[in-house]
Amino acid sequence: MPVIHDLSSLPYAAYLRPLDEELGHDGDHSEIHLDAVELDEVAAAGSRFSESAMTAVTFTGGTYDQVRLDDVWLSRCRWIGGTWGEAQLLDTTILDSAIAGVQAYGSQWRRVTVQGGKIDSLNLRGARLQDVEFRDCDLSEVDFGGATLINVTFPGSAVRRARFDKVTVKKLDFRGARELDVAQGWDALRGAVIDHDQLAEAAPALAQVLGIVVRG
Repeated sequence: MPVIHDLSSLPYAAYLRPLDEELGHDGDHSEIHLDAVELDEVAAAGSRFSESAMTAVTFTGGTYDQVRLDDVWLSRCRWIGGTWGEAQLLDTTILDSAIAGVQAYGSQWRRVTVQGGKIDSLNLRGARLQDVEFRDCDLSEVDFGGATLINVTFPGSAVRRARFDKVTVKKLDFRGARELDVAQGWDALRGAVIDHDQLAEAAPALAQVLGIVVRG
């Protein structure tokens, strides 16, 4: 599906309203627009957001475990730390945003597009990602350990020092990534697809994993 880049183009744009209540545990929020707000150490575990938009929102710390984002559009947002354990992202778009040091272990992502921006030290251990695209992103030290990756792609993205130990892979495609640096878990990536240039760059690491000794 094409990515919507403009807030006014959202099918539910005409119904959006500012949030008129504080975020808290188990909140249910529909058709809201959060704009240019700073959420510092908010405890909103179990909350649900549907058919909503967030622009220039900063999440600093906080507890968002088991939060559900269903058909949510986010642009120019920042996540700094905080826990999003077992969160659910469904039909969600994240544009030109930054994620750093977020604990999102056991989360579930389905039909999610992340385009532009930077992702640093994101903990996705044990997560399940299905039909997820990281497009034109900079990903550094993202931990996919033990995750299930189904139809996940990285076109135009730089993947640096990523960990893939004990992942389950179904249609994981790295072709088109402008960098591919796997810090751990090459042996778990059976079935993943890479291109010829990536294979050449990864050859020393693959040889080491396979116990192949290369001597000139």
